[in-house]
Amino acid sequence: MEAISPIKKILRPFLRFFQAEANSGIYLLASVGLALVLANTWPDSYTSALSHEFTLGIGAASLTEPLISWINEGLMTIFFFVVGLEIKRELLIGELSRLKQAVLPVMAAIGGMLVPAGIYILINASGDGAHGWGIPMATDIAFAIGVLALLKKRIPFALKVFLTALAIIDDIGAVIIIAIFYTDSVSLTALAVSLGLFILLLLANSLGVKSVSVYMLLGLGLWLAMFDSGVHATIAGVLLALTIPAISHKKSKPRPEPPLQKLERILEPWVAYLIVPVFALANAGVRFSDNPLASLSEPIGLGIVLGLVLGKQLGVTLFSWIAVRTGIGSMPRGVTWRHLHGAACLAGIGFTMSLFVTLLAFEQASQLAAAKIAILAASMIAGLLGWMLLFTAKRKKPRRP
Repeated sequence: MEAISPIKKILRPFLRFFQAEANSGIYLLASVGLALVLANTWPDSYTSALSHEFTLGIGAASLTEPLISWINEGLMTIFFFVVGLEIKRELLIGELSRLKQAVLPVMAAIGGMLVPAGIYILINASGDGAHGWGIPMATDIAFAIGVLALLKKRIPFALKVFLTALAIIDDIGAVIIIAIFYTDSVSLTALAVSLGLFILLLLANSLGVKSVSVYMLLGLGLWLAMFDSGVHATIAGVLLALTIPAISHKKSKPRPEPPLQKLERILEPWVAYLIVPVFALANAGVRFSDNPLASLSEPIGLGIVLGLVLGKQLGVTLFSWIAVRTGIGSMPRGVTWRHLHGAACLAGIGFTMSLFVTLLAFEQASQLAAAKIAILAASMIAGLLGWMLLFTAKRKKPRRP
């Protein structure tokens, strides 16, 4: 058997993750198309199917919710769980584990969140859509990486790592924003139970418990408590992920696969090829009016489009320039400013997480429709703009030693 070099062992999780996300973009795009067809061809059947209630559990220990709720708060918890695993991996051994390399994507992500939110607030500060300021802050990692995958060897490998790290930091920001700003009412009792279960999970980790079953059982309790607390239940997925052990038994020879790496390997395909496309199928469906583009000129639509298309590229590029110019961050090897500008445009593809925040921000059908149309339009524009910039970019020749 051929020996695997240490560098390949380190890169293997990232390469597997990148490939899964790149392929997921195709399924995601197909789901969006199908959702739009269903919503405009059979709107009543589409809405009725998503409203149909299902019960899980037995007797008093059961929960009855509509299908859309099981998707958005059930299946998406698994999505957020995998996001949490990716965050923990990046912090331990990835691009975010070394301060010098982490500064640039961190600064880029901060700029890519603050500037779009600022643009949206300027347009919607005094209107009914003010609560949607978090919508243009997100980056859809599947679509963004999918566009990079189309470019293949035209772009340096370091740019893929940079954009992935930026999107993961975006996810951290989105989780924090959802937990703090998109929670209407909180049950202190349920929240206390959630905290107690989270402490138990941390204790299990510190005691060296490696059984995945223990973490999943406590994680289920954490999800139920979070569901009752008023804080969005998907946050339980991230909290659970942060407690999953990242190392295997020290004395075992050969060492078994660490629980974090094992769960990430098993769940990544399910999330990429099933959960995220199902979420898109359930939530991307919007019924177009006689003039669907008119919603893009309304404050909500305009704030989202300008935030994602203009705000993302401006914020990511500007804050990256500040980081490099001040010396607190360094440009990735082989990456030019045109490459980085192109990646900044791709960060404006905010599809999955933007839709998710939209569902939390708005309740009125007209606001939801305007936001969804704007997200679709902005993501398409940002994706095409980023692709053109990167397709026409020249590769930076490495310096001779």
